[in-house]
Amino acid sequence: MDLIVRFLAWMLSLCTPDPRGRHRLGAETPAPISVAPPPPLVTDLIDGSASPLVRPYLLTPDERRHQRERRRALYLATLGIDTGPDHIHGIRVGAAR
Repeated sequence: MDLIVRFLAWMLSLCTPDPRGRHRLGAETPAPISVAPPPPLVTDLIDGSASPLVRPYLLTPDERRHQRERRRALYLATLGIDTGPDHIHGIRVGAAR
């Protein structure tokens, strides 16, 4: 029984790092914490008229239609329905049978 416990303790010592807790004898003292200087204060005012008031996430009606078509094609693909393009590289592609 003692042999098994010693073997398991040896295996654990190989697999795990040595503990470096505060209560371990001979532990090194931790290095002092250095405090970073505070960031510089920004006193410049931001000119609001210099930036355009455009929300980049808004889509034009044409972009919205293309997005809707792509989403519909992806949904139909999950059902096994192919709605791919009619022409690929200038060659007419028929439906797979």
